[in-house]
Amino acid sequence: MKELARDALKQLLRQADRKVAGVAKKMPSLTARHLKEYQALRSLPEKEEFDASLKHAQAIGAIHLYWPPGNRDGFIERVELVDISKLAGLLGTETASAVVGGAAERLQAWHAEFPVLGEVVERWASLKTVRGSGPQNYADWTDACKAIGWCRAVVGAGSLETALRDASARIFRNSKRLEKLVPEMDVLLTGSIDGESRESTEVLQELGLYKEPQPVRLAGKVVVQRSRVTAVLDMPYSALPAEAILSLASVPAKVITIENLTTFSALARASSDAEDLLIYTGGMPSPSWSAMYDRLLASLPADVQIFHWGDVDEGGFRIAAFIAQLARARHRPLRPWKMKPSEVPGSQRRDASGKVIDRMGRYAQAAGWHDVAAEILEHRFVAEQEG
Repeated sequence: MKELARDALKQLLRQADRKVAGVAKKMPSLTARHLKEYQALRSLPEKEEFDASLKHAQAIGAIHLYWPPGNRDGFIERVELVDISKLAGLLGTETASAVVGGAAERLQAWHAEFPVLGEVVERWASLKTVRGSGPQNYADWTDACKAIGWCRAVVGAGSLETALRDASARIFRNSKRLEKLVPEMDVLLTGSIDGESRESTEVLQELGLYKEPQPVRLAGKVVVQRSRVTAVLDMPYSALPAEAILSLASVPAKVITIENLTTFSALARASSDAEDLLIYTGGMPSPSWSAMYDRLLASLPADVQIFHWGDVDEGGFRIAAFIAQLARARHRPLRPWKMKPSEVPGSQRRDASGKVIDRMGRYAQAAGWHDVAAEILEHRFVAEQEG
């Protein structure tokens, strides 16, 4: 089949895929507008080659051709689809729905562990991508599932931090494979296809992976017992390996975990003489950070309140729910710090979709913040902590 005829039929197939996906309402067809290049041919052999290709497609039941009334030797005026599967077969390809169906079948084994894969497949079925990835990239999603499972197993066995390329070599025998799976792992971890993309460092640290080990930043006029020294934290803050932080040697007025570095740094400088303990989470805490936080809570008197301050968005409340779970393991309630929607200035508010609002509310409920969850559903917006 000559390229001009193939291109025309490919265009018809794209229309058909859009119709099946519910993206387009019109019946798939090629009109004079689509056949302009063909109808401009001045070489009879080229026209006959085009006609022969489309007549063959009609003969196998893929399309139906329309000619000028009483002029079967003239130029084809219109081409209508008859059977999308036969058309795809003629072109040596698959329909979009078949590609999506094949990808969905290969991902089915992971749905129970990662329900968001159902949303991924739905998005593909509407001919859209997720983080630039389509159904032809299903292997990236299965590899991302395998990687998350491997990392969780390793952390569960006690290895809280693993070098990224070492982990990649162990899982895939390819030291660079994991780095290419960050977008897919981000979606799988957050359980959301609509959330904003996180920095690769944050996604990896949630799994206990690192390119370069990140220290824990702490601030406040508080004495901390470390592996080699017990001393008050430096001004404006100290950055220490998580495993070196053993316990508290003084009693802070309160403990506040903070999601964003800009906010942590500003508050650390503004209250360097206060006896509040500020801890930067680095986004979603890593396994080593979580173990460090548990040690600090274990040494914290029961009457000292603990708070969390993060973004008023889906990611912020997901982090809050996670830290609340760590606190709950020590029989302590985690309280919100400046995270009630009613406390956010109107100028900093951004509209959010209903799905995002619902997930924010569920995470707030999981954190035990029922009044905040009610405000989320009432006010229905997102805002960044820095605002």
